[in-house]
Amino acid sequence: MRVLRALLLALFSIALLSVGTLAGAQQYTDDQRAFHDRWLATAQRAETVLNTKRASNASLEQLRAEIVEFRDTFNSGRDRNAERIQTLESQLEALGPAPEDGATEVEDIAELRKRLNVQLDNLRVPQVISEEAYSRANGLISEIDTAIWSSTKQELLSRGPSPLNLALLPEAYRETRQAIRRLFHETKENIGIAAVRAQVQERLPAIAALMVIGLILLVKGKRWSDRIGSYLRSFGGAGSGVWTFVISLTRILIPWVGVVFLCGAMQFSGILGVRGTLLVQQIPYLAAIFLYLDWIRRQFITHAVNTDPEGHVAANATKYRIFVGLLALSLVLNDLIRLFERIDSPSAGTLAVIYFPLILATGLVLLRVMRLGRPPVPESEKGEGEDGRRVGFSSVIDMVQRIVYMLGVMSPLLAIFGYVPAAAAIVFPAVETIALMATFVILHRFVASVYGWISGKGEAAADSLLIVVVGFILTLLSLPILALIWGARPAQLAEAWSLLMSGFVIGGIRISPTIFIVFAVVFAIGYTLTRLLQSGLRNSLLPKTRMDPGGQNAVVSGIGYIGIFITTLVAIISAGIDLTALGYVAGALSVGIGFGLQNIVSNFVSGIILLIERPISKGDWIDVNGQMGYVRDIAVRSTRIETFDRTDVIVPNSDLISGTVTNYTRGNTIGRVIVPVGIAYGTDTRKVETILSEVANAHPMVLAHPAPSVVFKGFGADSLDFEIRAILRDVNWVLSVKSDMNHEIARRFVEEGIEIPFAQRDIWIRNPEALGTVPAEEGSGGTVKPDASPSSTPVEMTEVDMDNDAGDDY
Repeated sequence: MRVLRALLLALFSIALLSVGTLAGAQQYTDDQRAFHDRWLATAQRAETVLNTKRASNASLEQLRAEIVEFRDTFNSGRDRNAERIQTLESQLEALGPAPEDGATEVEDIAELRKRLNVQLDNLRVPQVISEEAYSRANGLISEIDTAIWSSTKQELLSRGPSPLNLALLPEAYRETRQAIRRLFHETKENIGIAAVRAQVQERLPAIAALMVIGLILLVKGKRWSDRIGSYLRSFGGAGSGVWTFVISLTRILIPWVGVVFLCGAMQFSGILGVRGTLLVQQIPYLAAIFLYLDWIRRQFITHAVNTDPEGHVAANATKYRIFVGLLALSLVLNDLIRLFERIDSPSAGTLAVIYFPLILATGLVLLRVMRLGRPPVPESEKGEGEDGRRVGFSSVIDMVQRIVYMLGVMSPLLAIFGYVPAAAAIVFPAVETIALMATFVILHRFVASVYGWISGKGEAAADSLLIVVVGFILTLLSLPILALIWGARPAQLAEAWSLLMSGFVIGGIRISPTIFIVFAVVFAIGYTLTRLLQSGLRNSLLPKTRMDPGGQNAVVSGIGYIGIFITTLVAIISAGIDLTALGYVAGALSVGIGFGLQNIVSNFVSGIILLIERPISKGDWIDVNGQMGYVRDIAVRSTRIETFDRTDVIVPNSDLISGTVTNYTRGNTIGRVIVPVGIAYGTDTRKVETILSEVANAHPMVLAHPAPSVVFKGFGADSLDFEIRAILRDVNWVLSVKSDMNHEIARRFVEEGIEIPFAQRDIWIRNPEALGTVPAEEGSGGTVKPDASPSSTPVEMTEVDMDNDAGDDY
């Protein structure tokens, strides 16, 4: 380690003393050298502190903050001269590979290569030093975090004196009384000082003004809030709940500002000592706890009363007020005890005696609040087949209730056995967690109310996608607050945020939020422009050309694929992603793609072939794998066919390329119709041939050239079989033409007296005496009658019903 450090210092000295012959070479100033010396001293001090293991958590936090500043500076230096280094490397590549051992090259090229290598080494020295210092700072920060966590864990899990030990009461009483006496004694001493009294007299007008303003805000706050609400409702939105929410905020903000003015007046007077000043500085925060929890209670009661027709919440409103007030008081007393611990450093026994009643009372209040329950679930929130069981977000609230119930029981038990710090670290964060979740719910409802008012959707806006996204964002924002509530340090969150912003490396590609945002913005812009270009081509330009609809669709789709490909490429380059590294990743994934996604790739390539060769086009009548219908859309992976039953069939593009496809309308719509006709034996076949020829020629959809033909196919079992074969102008009319011809043939055969035969069968029973008679049911009178009542169950379908050959043969 020392050898490496000496080598790095030597490189650093070389960088300071070297003078680059090319403009722009890195030169270290005295300030930069002094900065590096300070870093070495700080790093040495941190290693010493970590080895001795005697520093407090506060000292470690301060040392960590200093190292973080150094690390940020070194992090920015890791990319110093990157562009210049890239230029020099390109120049060296242009000179070709260096000669092997024993080989020589032209003297001028050798001299140029030497100078470029010297400049490149000089420029890389700051990067090497910054990289080493950055890694060292990261390691020290990690060691400090581990030391702080170990100390905190030891403090929480260490067992202290039990608060039930009565021998601790005298000491606890003595230390508490001394702390209170010191507070009043400091204030009394300050008042007795002549300079302080003179200062109070000099500042008396300002002090009086601050106190008057504070008292007015406390007394008049509610009335002013109502006036502000009346003014705001003049802008509209009455009944939406928006202004009610704003008024509720003013009702806690105005009194809180009044408390801040009163505390400012007390501090400005200068009569308070150190303890009194620290206590007064805490008063605005403590007042905010009371006002904040009371605001949550009023918001909850207001919403619950409007959605609880049975009056469950209204009946317990007084209990909610009492219990919420007790929870606020418990948080305030917890902060006061922590302030007492920070100022006077009482013994562990004193803290256990003082904390235990507060922990016990807080746990009991939590249990009582949980047992109060909540209003019954509305019918709209019940799941199918459920009896009052909550679903969705309500189920999450129920789970939190059960967890809080468990914590309320566990915390006093931990305190009884001497784990007072662990009990305090559980019960009070539980109360704060409930308050945070309630705040999240209230804000979510407020955003829904604002959106409902602006959009005009009213209460229906709560089910919109925007409100769901807002809820997701609020949940993400609440995560760091929850982490702080449950003991996470701000430095840890800052470290996590720094790691998130720096990103992570996958296959040589660094992915970070900044890169992702740049990529997403550029891709969104390019995608929008591509869609606008497609829309312009589809609606304005291509319809004015002679290109058929299938060709127009192919052009538009091709433009879309090319545009998305170019957009993706530009977005990758704009985000600063190295395409070389991306190529390595793509090469590594190609094997997996080849095996796992071969069908998708095959369909994709087939879609490209369909758009280029155009064996089928949008609007064509095709038959593929027994599926017949019109092509409605050709996508990159599959083609959508609309059958004559008006159902959509999705056909993979590979089936259209590798399989047999019949296209009835490719190039033109001319097609043939075949109409089979059967006549009775004994009929004049020439006469029938003449009639069928006249029927075929008379139809307007039949082409004259080539002329329709009538074929006498043969002698059937029951009839003489003929066929009309005609070419139609539009094969899409084949069913209509076939129907028209059948109607005309039937009419002409009736006029000419030509019989159309139908099958007849004679059944001979060899032994009729074996059949007997069917016995009748009792009470039926000997006769079995068919059941004429409608069937109670649907008729079961068989494979015959699903046979495609049962219909017309197209």
